[in-house]
Formats: sequence, structure tokens, C-alpha cells
Amino acid sequence: MEKFIKLVSSAVPLQIKNIDTDQIIPARFLKATDRKGFGDNLFRDWRYDREGQLKKDFVLNDPTYKGSILVAEDNFGCGSSREHAAWALKDYGFKAVVSSYFADIFKGNALNNGLLPVQISEAFLKDIFKEISKDATAEIEIDLEAQTITILASGKQERFDINAYKKTCMQNGYDDIDFLVNNKHLIEAYEASR
Repeated sequence: MEKFIKLVSSAVPLQIKNIDTDQIIPARFLKATDRKGFGDNLFRDWRYDREGQLKKDFVLNDPTYKGSILVAEDNFGCGSSREHAAWALKDYGFKAVVSSYFADIFKGNALNNGLLPVQISEAFLKDIFKEISKDATAEIEIDLEAQTITILASGKQERFDINAYKKTCMQNGYDDIDFLVNNKHLIEAYEASR
């Protein structure tokens, strides 16, 4: 996985509540076991019409909005526990998702796949949406070490929580196996002392 230390990027505003994993990546696209290619079908039914043409009114199809941060309304990632939802977001190019609430299973799947879920207050989420509506190129800074998210234009900032183990993994680009391999010497020393 790629290391996550600090991210400064503009953001894509998705002002929809209760986005479930079937909307993120519809079940009919879950035939592959390789993580690549899922980004092509991210939000498939919202991005494309029945003829496979892009819907111009969907935010991901609007060239005004770019960036590696997706900002979504409350209750993002609810529904089934498919890991493919995190794969699709990552494959599309998002490195972080910001919302006022994440479903627990989605949050775990995101962290396991190098996608940082940043949970903030509803008030701060509104501030971000407001800033993006004023300036589509407004940048947001996510500092994993400090556990802060900042709207750079206004300087408004909020802290976010993250499990300490998952923070270490994100900062070092580790999955669970990488973490164990990196600490092999500690495990061997413990075993030798027994």
C-alpha cells in the first residue's frame, strides 16, 4: 500500500446521504478478485445512463470538480460488507473520503485498503461543502500525524479519530501482513525469551 502522511487536494462534493456499498459499486460488477478496474464502475448507476453514456449532471462527471478527496454526506458506506467498495474508490483515484458518519464495516475495509475515512462533525462537513460551492478548486489538507483536516482557504480545522494501529499501518503503507513482517524481529525475540 501507499504511505499516507499528509494530503493536500481539492475535493469532489457528493451531497447525498446514506450512500450504500451497492451504490458505490453495484453487485453485478463483483466478478473479479483483482482490485484493478473497479474504479471504472464506481457509482455506475449514477454516472452512466442505460445506454452507457455519462450523465452530465452527476458530480463525478463534472470537470469542475477534481481531486483525490471525496466529501460525502452522512452515513457513507452503509449496506453490505463488500470490500470492493473501498477497492472502487481507491482505483478511481480517491485517497480519502470525508463524511460525518461511516458504516463500521466500510470504515474497516477502507483502512485495510489504504483509503483514509475521515469522520468529522456535521457542522464542519457543511463548512467544507460551502467552501467547495464558493470555489471548486478549494483545497483541503488532511494531516494523518496530527489527525487534523483543514480547509486551507478559511483556516478552519477539526481533529478526527483513528485507531492507533491503523494509523501506524497507513503511515507506513502496511497491510496487516506487512505490519507483522516488519515486526518479525520483535516476535522472534519474544519467542526466544519464552
